[in-house]
Amino acid sequence: MLVIGSGPGGQKAAIAAAKLGRRVAVVDRPNMVGGVSIHTGTVPSKTLREAVLYLTGLTQRDLYGQSYRLKEEITVADLTARTEHVMGLEVDVVRNQLARNQVTLLSGTGRFVDDHTVAVRDGSGQERVLTAGHIVIATGTRPARPASVEFDDRTVLDSDSVLSMERVPRSMVIVGAGVIGMEYASMFAALGSKITVVEQREGMLGFCDVEVVEALKYRLRDLAVTFRFGETVAAVERHEQGALTILESGKKIAADAVMYSAGRQGMTEELDLDKAGLSADRRGRITVDEHYRTEVPHIYAVGDVIGFPALAATSMEQGRVAAYHACGEPVNAMHHLQPIGIYTIPEISFIGRTEDQLTDERVPFEVGVARYRELARGQIVGDAHGMLKLLVSPEDRRLLGVHCFGSGATELIHIGQAVMGCGGTVDYLVDAVFNYPTLAESYKVAALDVTNKIRQIDRMKR
Repeated sequence: MLVIGSGPGGQKAAIAAAKLGRRVAVVDRPNMVGGVSIHTGTVPSKTLREAVLYLTGLTQRDLYGQSYRLKEEITVADLTARTEHVMGLEVDVVRNQLARNQVTLLSGTGRFVDDHTVAVRDGSGQERVLTAGHIVIATGTRPARPASVEFDDRTVLDSDSVLSMERVPRSMVIVGAGVIGMEYASMFAALGSKITVVEQREGMLGFCDVEVVEALKYRLRDLAVTFRFGETVAAVERHEQGALTILESGKKIAADAVMYSAGRQGMTEELDLDKAGLSADRRGRITVDEHYRTEVPHIYAVGDVIGFPALAATSMEQGRVAAYHACGEPVNAMHHLQPIGIYTIPEISFIGRTEDQLTDERVPFEVGVARYRELARGQIVGDAHGMLKLLVSPEDRRLLGVHCFGSGATELIHIGQAVMGCGGTVDYLVDAVFNYPTLAESYKVAALDVTNKIRQIDRMKR
């Protein structure tokens, strides 16, 4: 098996195939071992978030006052020190895992010669031709750059170049209120930057629970974030002092920098897909079946390059499933229940359906809520704004959705995932004993809340 790309999907595909006794090689650029996830995506952005929370002392201000700061003047060097340290360790982990499983790591970029052959060009321009029984495309994505925008990676940036800014901007316009845009908006707002978010839709994070999104909006407005929904950027002018963003409505926004978060583009243009009998759509994405096979049965594609959900977590599982299928190993399809984590400040995480989805589908449900401010652990960690919401079927008492907002949301969600995945009911959470004091106790509080509501309805019926 030959794997093109060493990100989460490619790495897991390679290791899974090696564990099944296959001879495996992975191709990637020498400075990109671990893929976009480690170098410009998940790992650096989430590490940056931790650095911001630590240095600003933001989460401790309910306890120590609004003037509390761990460091008054936070520089880019302060932020990147932690990021570079973690990235270095993660690259070592990937290299070690590949070596330990006897996966050959080839330095360079790959392109198809035919459907079984790939030419790998190294840094000096020399090519090496390899043939493989199975090929996995795991090249990932890069930020999409609108053709009408002139990026200089200093004043007008995307989510890659924002990681290498020379200084923390005093003000910034973020174009796009998707996941990446909102994560960076909350990080820079926490650093004290005046943020304006411009979004052509009438809202943000439309796939999330409405109450959770409103809570996030409230917290970000508290950090002086301005939202311009239903607005489109007409032009961005670069000036000596920064950038002037001109909206279609005629509004003008002056800021030190502008960051575009306009989706992602699959990195397939240099693969010569046509020589393997393949093609990509206009966003560089490759179509696959439920086993992650492309139109050519022995060529698979996994990760962001195949589109939604484009998460590191799902990419890893796609890589494993693809490798098992290619090697003829029995494997279950990926579970339909997948947690979503959004690393804004505070975090958002959910699994299952939202209230709006259930209402549209005419599925009856009841809501149970636990608020962090009512939990001892919430007071201890200084999070008075967090909440956990359970959506429960009053008919069979199964969990239909779990939505969390606040500290540790992306960790807490896995309790709900386990209960839902095993077909459990809200009664398990009512009867379970949770460590005290913990945020996980919110499951019991929310479960008691919802079962009390269901009991009240049942009594009225009787």
